[in-house]
Amino acid sequence: MDEKTNTMRRPTIDLNEKTFNDLIGLGCSQEEICWFFRDNTGKSANIDTLSRWCKRKYGMTFQEYFRQNGGMMLKISIRRNQLALSKKSAVMAIFLGKNYLGQRDNIEV
Repeated sequence: MDEKTNTMRRPTIDLNEKTFNDLIGLGCSQEEICWFFRDNTGKSANIDTLSRWCKRKYGMTFQEYFRQNGGMMLKISIRRNQLALSKKSAVMAIFLGKNYLGQRDNIEV
């Protein structure tokens, strides 16, 4: 009960920040993250609740946080997977060499 207004309030949720950022890094949508943080009855968290949690935790809405951080974390994750794949795939190694290292095929005429 809120002592100032004498009204009942829902308890404030506190999500696991590391798990939240891991999900952002995988490129999960707001709906997917809400589903992941479902309660004991299987009910998904509310999108507005998630946005309010982001506002309290990071000072910005989910969309703002995702735009600033989600894209970078996702790119890092993709790059890590590409580099691991390049150990098994010559095609991926060539692709990465050309795109990141400036390597190219020399064609003699």
